[in-house]
Amino acid sequence: MSEVPLRELVPAVIGVLVRRGADFASAEDAVQEALIRALAVWPDDPPRDPKAWLVTVAWRRFVDAARAEASRRGRELAVDAEPPAGPVPAADDTLRLYFLCAHPILPAASAVALTLRAVGGLTTRQIAAAYLVPEATMAQRISRAKRKLAELPLDQPGELSTVLRVLYLVFNEGYGGDVDLAAEAIRLARQLVALTDDPPAAGPGHQAAGPDPEATGLLALMLLHHARRATRTGPGGRLVPLAEQDRTRWDTELIAEGVRLLQAALARDQLGEYQAQAAIAALHADARSTAETDWVQIVEWYDELVRLTGSPVVRLNRAVAVGQADGPYAGLAALAGVRPDLPRYAAVTAYLNEQAGDLERAADLYAEAARVAGSVLERDHLTREAARVRERLRFRGTP
Repeated sequence: MSEVPLRELVPAVIGVLVRRGADFASAEDAVQEALIRALAVWPDDPPRDPKAWLVTVAWRRFVDAARAEASRRGRELAVDAEPPAGPVPAADDTLRLYFLCAHPILPAASAVALTLRAVGGLTTRQIAAAYLVPEATMAQRISRAKRKLAELPLDQPGELSTVLRVLYLVFNEGYGGDVDLAAEAIRLARQLVALTDDPPAAGPGHQAAGPDPEATGLLALMLLHHARRATRTGPGGRLVPLAEQDRTRWDTELIAEGVRLLQAALARDQLGEYQAQAAIAALHADARSTAETDWVQIVEWYDELVRLTGSPVVRLNRAVAVGQADGPYAGLAALAGVRPDLPRYAAVTAYLNEQAGDLERAADLYAEAARVAGSVLERDHLTREAARVRERLRFRGTP
């Protein structure tokens, strides 16, 4: 059995153990042990019912661990007789597990790690490699998260908005180690969209309302961004800005799917921030060049995002769009009230000043932005931008 289908069984098996009385942390540990056993046994002796096999082995591990704990404490622990092997009653606890792993009591980093482990089925080693941290560090992070959730039953989850935020955090981590977190986030988002699909309304002629529009909007946003992945970096890993990307290399199938999902979400008339972001990404994907982009409509979508979120980062990005739609001076004016301590504030101001013709200030701001860049790729890109503008200054001053 391949790794991905095996991973997809993880949340359902954990859910079965929790419904049988296991606490979340113990259930998750038992399932991980069952997975290790499955990888060793299944290649030579594949089970007829993989889910039932995993449930049986995991439940035995849980019972053994509970009995061992009882012995250590010197008292007996009442444990029900082992359920018989065989088909497991159909009950999908995956959605509840999503919500539990993304519970508001957890820090964002812990929620992401626990979601990848319990819902995504990744190993601690894979998650640690993806985040470029030692395995022991990631193991401690996951253990602390499970301890916090130990007293929470499966029917007391967090909110969908928290689940979506966690999935978007996973997506934005991109690629590291041997796990493509962007692709993993898309896989989990597809699963979440399917799980939130409303059942058909009662009565003849009624159809399903469809999956949650914000979950659908987030999946559309991920697909539209992922479609440009191959063009975001050049030789040597150099960062390639959107305006310079080779649009003929964008994945048109992903773009078409993202647009279709976005249209379905917007038709529900329940606008949320991920749908608005996806609409902006779709407008970029639809344009043949930066000059042919519908910047006026993008500004309108940014206005919606500001209304929905009030985010200073959204206001900063809106200023860039205003600069494209109405000119650089309008873009600089749109920066009024935007916090100057935001990570990309200096870079945006540099760009708008360059467009306005103030090359000296633009070069200084690009250099400042490079000093506070959040990644090596971004720092190197901004350093090159500063050098490029200084070269323009030197050339302009040559008789």
